[in-house]
Amino acid sequence: MSAKEVIARRVAQEVRPGMLVNLGIGLPSLVANYIPHDYGVFFQAENGVIGLGARPPEGMEDPHLTDAGGSFVTAVPGAASIDSAMSFGIIRGGHLDMTVLGGLQVDERGFLANWMVPGKMVPGMGGAMDLVAGAKRVIVAMVHSAKGEAKIVPECTLPLTALRRVSLLVTELAVIEPTADGLVLRERGPDISVEEILAQTTAKLIVTGDVPTMCLG
Repeated sequence: MSAKEVIARRVAQEVRPGMLVNLGIGLPSLVANYIPHDYGVFFQAENGVIGLGARPPEGMEDPHLTDAGGSFVTAVPGAASIDSAMSFGIIRGGHLDMTVLGGLQVDERGFLANWMVPGKMVPGMGGAMDLVAGAKRVIVAMVHSAKGEAKIVPECTLPLTALRRVSLLVTELAVIEPTADGLVLRERGPDISVEEILAQTTAKLIVTGDVPTMCLG
């Protein structure tokens, strides 16, 4: 199982029936692939869609139906197309039950940086700033480290997305909950030891007792 699949499957366990959930571009969009069709969940994208489904089979793509990153998606029965004003009204009005976003860094305070790499040509933050500030729960879905460098750090060196502690951080190695006391290690990835997690994390992690293996559904 790839790192991205591990992360998406674990994040899917946080989704409950009846939720309105925003999925960020890239890795977070994979979460929809692991939600039962009859679960009653509506996924929202900032570009004006409520009711996103899984990615379509190859050759069945609809060029008029994409997520906020331009990737092809499907729509579930009851899906709706809305304008940007309505879409961001939902986000800023606190109506989202959850948002799942990618990340470049998360620090010991639980603050997220997810939108800029110095010297690289990358998109701006998009709706991430609004999503972190407005959603009831904020889950960060990202690989644990990149090119040998830790992404869970004592303090973010990249611009912060918002001054709000995220709710949960899910990587292929660990499930980590930011709290007022610090980052608490809640679960381990499949066949991953606590020592391996600590070795790839420069931020201080709070480890108490036996850490269970994450459930992937």
